[in-house]
Amino acid sequence: MNEQDKKIIEESIRVIPDFPKKGIMFKDITTLLNNPKAYNTLISHLVDRYKKYDLDYIAGIDARGFIFGAALASHLNLGFVPIRKKGKLPYTTVSEKYSLEYGFDEVEVHIDAFTKKDGSKANVLLIDDLLATGGTASAATRLIERVGANCKEACFIIELAFLKGADKLNTPVYSIIKEQ
Repeated sequence: MNEQDKKIIEESIRVIPDFPKKGIMFKDITTLLNNPKAYNTLISHLVDRYKKYDLDYIAGIDARGFIFGAALASHLNLGFVPIRKKGKLPYTTVSEKYSLEYGFDEVEVHIDAFTKKDGSKANVLLIDDLLATGGTASAATRLIERVGANCKEACFIIELAFLKGADKLNTPVYSIIKEQ
């Protein structure tokens, strides 16, 4: 991505201090989403990056990953698979727990989400808006592998690299904005 396009995307993201609690600098992507120039710049970049990756599916993490993942899947003519919070999918699922600051949470995917007609292993790109501590993303990559697919890469719009979330993932990580 060239510096001008990166600047368009970065400047479209609003930062809200002390949300949801004191000391957090919240990255609000709603201002990126309602800015057609920034959103189209982002999606165009992702299409250019991933069009030669030999992907079969895009998987997005509940819920903001759906926004980017579905658009990217449409542009690449690929299937989109939602990775949801526990209890939100109607068919047989596989789930993965991950640690939170105080307790655990769980994500799940349909057991047949990444099926290919020829029976071969599907190649999947995982996408979400933010990589922080890596718990949710790590659980999502494990889910992809558990249902028989290959997570080729995990993509994030923003990575808070100082939290070292990428270290928890068992797949390459690509981030548009990387805050050290």
